[in-house]
Parts: sequence; C-alpha cells; structure tokens
Amino acid sequence: MAGVELAYRVVDVFSDRPLAGNALCVVLDACPAEVMARLARETNLSETTFPTITAPDAYRVRIFTPGSELPFAGHPTLGTAWALGAGTWTQTSPGATVTVVADAGRAQMEQPVPAITPIDGAEAARAAGLTGVAGCWEAEAGGLRHLVLAAEGGLGALTPNLGAVKACCDAAGATTFALVHRVNDRHLNARVFAPTAGVGEDPGTGSAAGPIATIARQLWGVDETLTIRQGVEMGRPSTIEVELRSGAGPLVGGRVSACAEGRFTL
Repeated sequence: MAGVELAYRVVDVFSDRPLAGNALCVVLDACPAEVMARLARETNLSETTFPTITAPDAYRVRIFTPGSELPFAGHPTLGTAWALGAGTWTQTSPGATVTVVADAGRAQMEQPVPAITPIDGAEAARAAGLTGVAGCWEAEAGGLRHLVLAAEGGLGALTPNLGAVKACCDAAGATTFALVHRVNDRHLNARVFAPTAGVGEDPGTGSAAGPIATIARQLWGVDETLTIRQGVEMGRPSTIEVELRSGAGPLVGGRVSACAEGRFTL
C-alpha cells in the first residue's frame, strides 16, 4: 500500500455554491477495494464514491457511507457524474443502472420507479417526535429502502430519538428515515436520517427524493414538478428538483458546485 496516491474531488450537490448542500468525495483514481471503506471513514462525509470508467459514456461505481456500502444513492450519483464531466452518463452500481445528464452547473438522473407500501407508522412517529402524521410508507428503489412519514406540522423544531429511529429502520430493513411536510403544491420540506449507515442526519437525500415526491403526489395531490428543501436545520441547505412522470421513474436533480480537490497519499 505504501506509495499509493489517489486523486479526489469534493463537490457539493444540491447547491449553487460551495459549503452548502450535501458534500461528496469522488475518488478519481483506481482504488484498492480493501481501502474504500477506510477512505469513506476518513472523509466522514455522507458518501464517498469510487467510479471506474467502462466506456466513453459509462462507468461503474461503488458508494460508501462512513458505516456501510450502499447499492445505490442519489447525491453520489449526481455528484459522481458531474465530477467525471459534462455529458450523458450510464451509471451502474450494485442496485441499479441509471442515466445521468450533467452540464457545467447541474446534474439530473432518472431514478428507478419506487415500490411504495403503506405501513403502521405509530412507532416511527414516536421516534421522530411527531404528534401528528398523515401516513407512513416503506418505499424501495435501486436496492435502497426508505421509511417515509408525512408530517402534519413543520419539521424544524423536531429532535428525533436516533436510537429509536435506528430501531425502526432495522426492523424495516430501511437505510433512511425520511420526514416530509407539504409547504404548498410545488414545495416540500424534508429531513432525512440514516443512523444505520453511520449518518445521523443527511443534508440532501436524492435517493429518497423520488419516493418522497411520489408519496406527496398520492397523498396531497401536489404538482408533478416539485422542489424539496432539506438540510436547513443543519446549516447545509439543499434544493432538490423532482419531476414525476407517468409510467417512468422520477427525474431527480439539482445544482452541483466544486469545493475541493487533492490527493490521498497512502
């Protein structure tokens, strides 16, 4: 391992400026597999990705949080394609193959169609500290499962019990625990927690955005084109754009900003 150097870029996804949105580390050089999880712990960001170019317009990727490897994820998909360069990319990860379009300032992906199942949300509501919920669902896409709760009130003052949140996720086999509140027919607020993956609260969760918007459309009749605001309570505001389409997966995207670049020396 001595003498290995790996170039990386840090990009902030769902933000038009650095130091906001959800930060992602993209390791650009070929990385030994046994080092990937350790590098993700070193960066301590929500995710770190390790792409391998397989064709002029395609790549494979592995995605790690500080605590686990994920089969698919949202802001890592957008940020990885953007870091690799403008164009239309086919990304293959263990859970999904998706198309990502990147340009100088943003990226957008076509997510898999989510499978959504209503469930009893009493325990999840208690874990979140919610006094009123309009419903609770399990939503799965790309090999990731999300617990989604629709809140009847605002989310800003909530302090979820992360131990109880993790227990709910463990029981459901879910990676994220997402709370959503309808602001109006074109805007939603969200907060997302992922303690099972070593992430307390996530600033911007693209993988959950498609399921959240789909549920909001079914529950509240919101527009098919939506903006989701997330990360405000963390001081990392994220703006996530979602377009719902009949018979196809949601389009999820947003702005991406370069923040840092350098080399790991191992």
